[in-house]
Amino acid sequence: MNKRTLIKKILAQLTAELEVYFRAAHAAHAEATHEQNKAENKYDTRGLEASYLARGQSRQAMETKAAIAAFEKLSPRKFAAGEPIELGALVEVEQRRERTLYFVGPKAGGTEVVHEGREILVITPQSPLGQQLQGKKSGDRLQLDLGGVREPYRVMTVE
Repeated sequence: MNKRTLIKKILAQLTAELEVYFRAAHAAHAEATHEQNKAENKYDTRGLEASYLARGQSRQAMETKAAIAAFEKLSPRKFAAGEPIELGALVEVEQRRERTLYFVGPKAGGTEVVHEGREILVITPQSPLGQQLQGKKSGDRLQLDLGGVREPYRVMTVE
């Protein structure tokens, strides 16, 4: 699988999300500072709530911007046979005869992209799944604890 193209798709997805966050933050800021949202009494919190929303959306935009920068610095590499899972690995995991592809990225865990006809989920080394997969190799069998449920898994490939 071409990881350069995969990373470009992840970057495109993050860039689109960033634009949405910036527009939403701008709209929430405008709402928070609009003259009609001045408090009419001590119980009127419309302006305060809008400012909290604007701050949260701005923070999300900054996190997405940081994720973009981290992916731009990421150099894709091919993992040799027997190499352990680490940052930059494309990992195929099988559970109950169902295979799932994960890309271990520096940030933006939970981002999903379709690449070469397959859905790929970005996970980070800090995520619960990422922590459990770190250091595993192709062919390893393991019990993953996800959501409080232990399930048997097998690492099919590490690219």
